[in-house]
Amino acid sequence: MAEALTARAVQYDAWLSEAPRGSAPMPQMPHLRQFDDSASLLEAVQAGGFTAILDAGHVFDRAVTQRAYQAATALGLPYLRLARPAWQTEGHPRWQCAVDVEQANAMIPEGARVFCATGWDSLPAFDGFRGASLMLRQSRRHSRAAPYPFVKLVFGDPPFSVEDEKSLFALLGVDLLICRNLGGDASRTKLDAADALGLDVILIDRPQAPEGLPVVSGVDAALAWVDAL
Repeated sequence: MAEALTARAVQYDAWLSEAPRGSAPMPQMPHLRQFDDSASLLEAVQAGGFTAILDAGHVFDRAVTQRAYQAATALGLPYLRLARPAWQTEGHPRWQCAVDVEQANAMIPEGARVFCATGWDSLPAFDGFRGASLMLRQSRRHSRAAPYPFVKLVFGDPPFSVEDEKSLFALLGVDLLICRNLGGDASRTKLDAADALGLDVILIDRPQAPEGLPVVSGVDAALAWVDAL
């Protein structure tokens, strides 16, 4: 999205709540901004003199989306959410869905070796884990100790190819993959690797979006909205 806006010479500021992961740089240096509530975000938008909000944030970060939508509504500014289409389970008989990580944890068979890509903050939801091992992907190096003895931290630097994921899953003896339904191609490689190896998959559903939220699923549609402002 940032590349498309830059190519069109659209003036914009990119705000991120955390530093980007991976090696692909954005065409314009983003600003790291965090807001505790919609009021503080509203004040920042107002102070910056912005005339529209295009929310292209993480599909599981509903707090940011809620605050941005509330700020735009309060200020009377145009707002649009850009969200990649979710992955569909049709044609994948080994894929299941769970409404959240707690439900996914309850679905894990006894003795399963689980590869998990739901983030550090999801670990408390695995209390009562019945599998043999929970291998949690971490894309940033750190020295924090996992809260449970069954957790093994697996560090890696994205992007990950399908072949990379297949080799990793085989090396670790994975038989179940748990990940959030992010959609898109960049994060799908682990799903394609799981399919190729015949592994079971549990997809965590996206949290519910605010009612009435205007959403598009592609960059072209978002650009058309920008052009019409």
